[in-house]
Amino acid sequence: MGCAGAVASCSLWRLRTSAPRPLSGYGRRISVRFCSSGMISDDINRAAVHRILRVDHAGEYGANRIYAGQMAVLGRTSVGPVIQKMWDQEKDHLKKFNELMVTFRVRPTVLMPFWNVVGFALGAGTALLGKEGAMACTVAVEESIAHHYNNQIRTLMEEDPEKYEELLQVIRKFRDEELEHHDTGLEHDAELAPAYAILKRVIQAGCSAAIYLSERF
Repeated sequence: MGCAGAVASCSLWRLRTSAPRPLSGYGRRISVRFCSSGMISDDINRAAVHRILRVDHAGEYGANRIYAGQMAVLGRTSVGPVIQKMWDQEKDHLKKFNELMVTFRVRPTVLMPFWNVVGFALGAGTALLGKEGAMACTVAVEESIAHHYNNQIRTLMEEDPEKYEELLQVIRKFRDEELEHHDTGLEHDAELAPAYAILKRVIQAGCSAAIYLSERF
């Protein structure tokens, strides 16, 4: 295995080892109906589900804006179709979370207008560094999102996997697709971006801040 493969494997291993946050601390419990399946789950932690959906909706919205920014700069280049394919999947993610937000009557984060501007600027700004810069951004963002999804999966599994079965299926599917985007970024020379290690750390610090704020506001 080469250096890039070893780094990727180590990163993906870390995604599966972070400690989850206790679901019971998020808020009170009520019964909620999953409209898409007609399934009724008793004793749902409503505040927890709202918090999960709010931050995931914001994250997928931000990811869409990042890919929009990248396409604005690189859409007509050879890497355009690669970015478009990932963006199409992110559009599906956002559509699903839009539906779940309505199902559970969740209020979006008040920071949506901010993520709109910042997401596009991040995508366009890294794309101006070239294909490698755009892919470095993809690796950093998708690794952060997958890490966050894994924390949510572990938390819901510890609470009651049957009770949260439908939500778990959604999060697992999207986590796997985010990891595919992460791998795509590495395959398209993300690590050749200028100051890759620094750029990745800065972007991931921004992702952590965005997650923290979107969960709470």
